[in-house]
Amino acid sequence: MDPVIIVGAGPVGLSLALALARQDVPSVLLDEGPGHDEQRAARTVVLREDTTALLERLTGMPLAEAGLRWSGWRSMRRRQVVREVTFRSPGARERHESGYGTADALKNADDGPGAAEEPAPLHLAQHVLTGALRHAIAREPLVKVAVESRLDLLEQEASGVTAHTRGPRGTWWRGSFLVGCDGPRSTVRKLLDIRFPGRTAVERHAVAALRTELPWPDRALLHRAPPWRTSWPSGGEVSARPLPQGVWRLDWLLPPGKDLVTPEVLVTLIRETLAGWHEGTTPPYELLDTGVHTVHHRLARRWRAGRVFLAGDAAHLLGALGTQGLDEGLRDIDNLAWKLGIAWHHSPRKALLDSYQTERRTVVADRLRAADQALPQLRGGGLRSLVPGSARGHDALLAHAHLGQGALGAPGAYADSPLAPPSAESAVPVDTAPGERIADVRVTAEDGSSVGLWDRLGRGSLLVVLVAPGTGVWERKHWVSAGIMPRLAAAVTALPHPAELLVAEGYPGAAPHTVLLVRPDGHLVTALSGVRPADLYQAAEATVGGTAPEQATANAS
Repeated sequence: MDPVIIVGAGPVGLSLALALARQDVPSVLLDEGPGHDEQRAARTVVLREDTTALLERLTGMPLAEAGLRWSGWRSMRRRQVVREVTFRSPGARERHESGYGTADALKNADDGPGAAEEPAPLHLAQHVLTGALRHAIAREPLVKVAVESRLDLLEQEASGVTAHTRGPRGTWWRGSFLVGCDGPRSTVRKLLDIRFPGRTAVERHAVAALRTELPWPDRALLHRAPPWRTSWPSGGEVSARPLPQGVWRLDWLLPPGKDLVTPEVLVTLIRETLAGWHEGTTPPYELLDTGVHTVHHRLARRWRAGRVFLAGDAAHLLGALGTQGLDEGLRDIDNLAWKLGIAWHHSPRKALLDSYQTERRTVVADRLRAADQALPQLRGGGLRSLVPGSARGHDALLAHAHLGQGALGAPGAYADSPLAPPSAESAVPVDTAPGERIADVRVTAEDGSSVGLWDRLGRGSLLVVLVAPGTGVWERKHWVSAGIMPRLAAAVTALPHPAELLVAEGYPGAAPHTVLLVRPDGHLVTALSGVRPADLYQAAEATVGGTAPEQATANAS
């Protein structure tokens, strides 16, 4: 079968190629550039826990060593600290994974006073991230990279897709599917005549990367209405985000309009800001890079047209109020890759492939809607800003956006997914609702190895997790043939799609002998009370885009 054609070699396109390769799906990556990325210190990305874990699985590299995990986050208004968060330390995650994987092991980790349960965001330069992805692709025989290849023609029929690229080696390419990961000005989207409505220049920021010392090492800062802003417009806002080797990225919110940010203006902003944070004295600093970042909010009308899909900035643009658009692009490919893997190895299932647009577009639309509703409150000023308590509410909204929480930043759930199975009498509640992302507890695999649950994601297989307290103290050979395990193993073998059976000492909110069915992208399908082969089969069949036939369900029983 023909490979999947991926248009665009940014972080999303590179990640998709690796995600498909993990499922033994070949791909051709069309890169209109020379095969490497410009080094820009001021162009950085902030990754949340789930997207960091995804990229580390794909690259096989500990990205935390290439970036910096913040030790904390502080929000200030004028001279007052209004919110301060200390993130969970890496040691807490290690202690959690070395134990039995219970929720209490994580919540009770001793990280000091004011410690937050959420993990620290990871901040790194974008060219460092793409370099790690390209290094992994260079070792992957299933990925072919075509540099200096710009797409200019696209045709498709029932059996596949044909694309033409121009350049020094312009040629025709034949693929089973095509995914446009080619950014805001997506050629794929334009060739498909898909509308991309939204708002232009929602926010503008002056950006500088500089090496200096700030009073709070390794802690990010959001400072609203700083008191020293002699040359700033009303409502000034600046954020400081640490990077490795003493480098900081500073972002200043600019007033609406298209006023040119001259070098003189930027140097003034830098000196005023550093002096304000150092009691009037500007410390030494080395300016590494500058730029102006303009945020747009747009959402493509369609994310699928036959065998062609859109992902990342080609499908959506967001990023106001401190939110991170790359996170959503990576979640796009995590959602799409396993569905394309099933379609490539078996046959396309319309419901399965359609669910990509339904699930992901709904999540991103909700995120954009929440940001658009918050913007007038946070940026509009006027009478709303004079309402008692409004400043505190605004700070909470911005904290959610910057820290990846709430409606503005938390990973989306697929509660109303078309792949959700029908309700079963044996379904039981756990702390993770159906459609939400699973917790990363410790599990034992069928080969006896002990790993994090997230480490088993992205391979194209469903995951079946049995919650069985007490198994951790026994060798696998003693419990694999005891109790309900043989019956559960037989039920897993009979499922309509390959599945891996895992055992966990505990799971948040789950009673002993609870069976969890998890999608390849880590979202919970259902939790069942005990071994219920018919219900498990029906849920698995729905997850891969079909309804279990009555006879097949009877056989599973």
